[in-house]
Amino acid sequence: MIDDDARCPCGTGETYAACCGRFHRGRPAPTAELLMRSRFTAFAAGDEAYLLASWHPSTRPSSVDLDPSLRWTRLDVHGTTGGGPFDTEGGVEFTAHWRGPGGARGTQRESSRFRREDGRWFYLDGTAA
Repeated sequence: MIDDDARCPCGTGETYAACCGRFHRGRPAPTAELLMRSRFTAFAAGDEAYLLASWHPSTRPSSVDLDPSLRWTRLDVHGTTGGGPFDTEGGVEFTAHWRGPGGARGTQRESSRFRREDGRWFYLDGTAA
């Protein structure tokens, strides 16, 4: 769990409570980018339940098994397409940085697709960029 007063891991500079914490507590993310940021923060916090809940039912796996040896440390958003409050589809390209055992470091660059249904954004799928 992340302290409400700590800086949010997604990189906005806001506190967790003012940023992704509100989405983790049930408020819908208004844009695809904010949903993506909240999912990154869920990876950083080990919140598998939120990852599943924010995944579109048509592509959602039955479970998510996070690697506890990886620490997600930084998120860089490179660009978005659509994904606004009045759109039904959107895309976000980003790089997520991690640290692993023995000081190993790495990144995951992805182009993700999102869909909004009934006022809620969902992660649909992603491809390595």
